[in-house]
Amino acid sequence: MHKLLIVDDEQSVRYSFKKLFSSSSYKISEAGNADEAIAVFNKEKPNLVILDIEMPGKDGIQVLKEIKELSPKTPVIIITAYGSGDRVIKAMKYGAYEYVEKPFDIPRLIFIIEDALKNSSTEEVKPAEDPHRRKTAPFNREETIVGESNAIKEVFKLIGRVATSDASILIVGESGTGKELVARAIHKYSDRANKPFIAINCAAIPEPLLESELFGYEKGAFTGAEKQKSGKFEEANGGTLFLDEIGDMSLSLQAKLLRVLQEGTIERLGSTKAITVDSRIVAATNRNLENDIISKAFREDLYYRLKVITISLPPLRMRKDDIPLLTQHFLVKHSRGSRNENLSLPPESMQRLTDYHWPGNIRELENVIKRAIILAKGNIISPDLLFEGIEKPVIQNTSERTKLFAYLNQQIVASEGEIYKLAIEEFEKDLLQWALTKSSGNQLQAAKMLGISRVMLHERMEKYKLRENN
Repeated sequence: MHKLLIVDDEQSVRYSFKKLFSSSSYKISEAGNADEAIAVFNKEKPNLVILDIEMPGKDGIQVLKEIKELSPKTPVIIITAYGSGDRVIKAMKYGAYEYVEKPFDIPRLIFIIEDALKNSSTEEVKPAEDPHRRKTAPFNREETIVGESNAIKEVFKLIGRVATSDASILIVGESGTGKELVARAIHKYSDRANKPFIAINCAAIPEPLLESELFGYEKGAFTGAEKQKSGKFEEANGGTLFLDEIGDMSLSLQAKLLRVLQEGTIERLGSTKAITVDSRIVAATNRNLENDIISKAFREDLYYRLKVITISLPPLRMRKDDIPLLTQHFLVKHSRGSRNENLSLPPESMQRLTDYHWPGNIRELENVIKRAIILAKGNIISPDLLFEGIEKPVIQNTSERTKLFAYLNQQIVASEGEIYKLAIEEFEKDLLQWALTKSSGNQLQAAKMLGISRVMLHERMEKYKLRENN
């Protein structure tokens, strides 16, 4: 028989749990506050704890930490009526098995309890105290990840679980989804929080300069190197190095990064002396690196070194429940101290924001709100003000779709069984031509626009016999 401890200051909640498990093979004990919870835990030695986060006196996070010090392997399920990103991350960081919001989905809650009991051992091993363990960095509202949708809460949970490890992390997601914010959150909740967080955009710096920025150089290493300079790896020593747009790094630099990950050492340009570095690598990309591996634009061995843990960020169109919260966050952030400090959005304006598909994701939403704040004449942001003057999204012309289907109708007899392949190829050909036209024939710009490598673009151009000036 499994022993469960229910900790909640509301007697009705404890009663509900006792009633729920009254006919099953569980023994239920209960506590109404933090001190009582620890006392009952020590006496009953439960196999699992269900713990409310909101209680008078010590909150659930503090109780969680105490339980984990007493018995690290006892699973603790956190329950709450409201879950902020900060709370979710902290709960997972300090060892919660799962974080469940009220009102409960009873079948899902039962599944979580059964899964926790099946996969956890309650062998009591007191953790060794780490005198070097650092406190979490101070909370900064400007750098917080805003959201309450299920999609973003899964990201919060993953941040909490991975923060205290030193494993390399790959953050993937479309442009504007907040990849750097996630990297900063991982650092903030890690044991490296009081050491540097260094970010560098691999796509924004030319290759020769990027190498010297990452590894540093000795005096006289090249023309203009008048004194020794440390690189980002050394600056991030003990902390976190965030490599944004890692997919745009050249193959030669990828090889050097792989060596750092394998050996933990670097060499400055112009030197053969190995310098030991201890910086956690968090990388991010909006590209499909698996496609880049196929096209030989990205090293497969580096890819697997970087993606020990992968965090996939949902696009804003997949978390529309968060748009009102994000909008309010940006309103407060960008109107603070301005003449339009008391702006509000009527329901019709908020509906307009929610209905939009946001190809530029959160970054685009922030820019729309910043622009509306500047242009607002009164205290209300009207629907027309939100997208006035902004280029409307291109909708595929009906005649183009008709043209595609007319082509397929011509092929259906001769190419039966290959229609899907033909449709994809026809669309890909038009898409490539559109990107080349938009970029005035600049292949690098067209590849970036499409989110593919230049090598892949060139291969497809050869396949369809496309030229820049077609």
